[in-house]
Amino acid sequence: MQSLALIDNWPVPTTAAAVVRADGTVVGSRGPTSHRFPLASVTKPLAAYAVLVAYEEGAVELDEPAGPEGSTVRHLLAHSSGLAADENRVTAPPGTRRIYSNAGFEALGDHVAKATEIPFGEYVCQAVLEPLGMTSTTLDGSPARAAVSTVDDLTRFAAELLAPRLLDPRTVLEAMTVVHPGLSGILPGYGRQKNNDWGLGFEIRDTKSPHWTGGSSSPRTFGHFGVSGTFLWVDPDAGAACVSLSDRDFGPWAIEAWPPFTDAVLAELRAG
Repeated sequence: MQSLALIDNWPVPTTAAAVVRADGTVVGSRGPTSHRFPLASVTKPLAAYAVLVAYEEGAVELDEPAGPEGSTVRHLLAHSSGLAADENRVTAPPGTRRIYSNAGFEALGDHVAKATEIPFGEYVCQAVLEPLGMTSTTLDGSPARAAVSTVDDLTRFAAELLAPRLLDPRTVLEAMTVVHPGLSGILPGYGRQKNNDWGLGFEIRDTKSPHWTGGSSSPRTFGHFGVSGTFLWVDPDAGAACVSLSDRDFGPWAIEAWPPFTDAVLAELRAG
């Protein structure tokens, strides 16, 4: 894909990207796709998927208590538990505000570890990484931000999101459906969004503006980006997903570069 060559112009020491279809076909790649990059918050979709595996296995329920009083597993996945960003401190009643919370995902990891009697990083490996053949991915530390992976591995995960094999497609559909619609909140790096929509561990684009995906991305697009200069988006309407990893922290360069890159990728996909 010629559009992937745009990453060559990014002010980044090392970057790699790839586009994958639901059948796992990588339709284009650029850069060192086997290079391991810290994922930062792109860890969260991997952690969320493991939580959903635990749900399907019967180890946890989405609406059982977890986190602060009145909160559930669902609240924690959807950043609506009321926990502060990086502290185990309640700042709002559950279900009333969208507060992007690393602490919430750490509470999730603790909750699943207790329920399964398996350390959460090991559970992610057994439930998600090993079945998908993600042999270059590790999670040693926070479920919110500690994973390290490659573009090659994340294209396997992206293909799973497009055409689930590890989970019932109905569970994945629920994960990509807005939880607690209408909540406002801060989208990190982009400011307050009136409808800051999230599913179960995945940000949902809807009509957010400004946004890190493209202007031509469908409202159903979902995914995540990380402060380490990483992103993964899945556009069901395009039938494709894109992964980009880099070794320069998110900042103005990414805000400027990522949306036109995504638009170019989608235009090439639609052209055939």
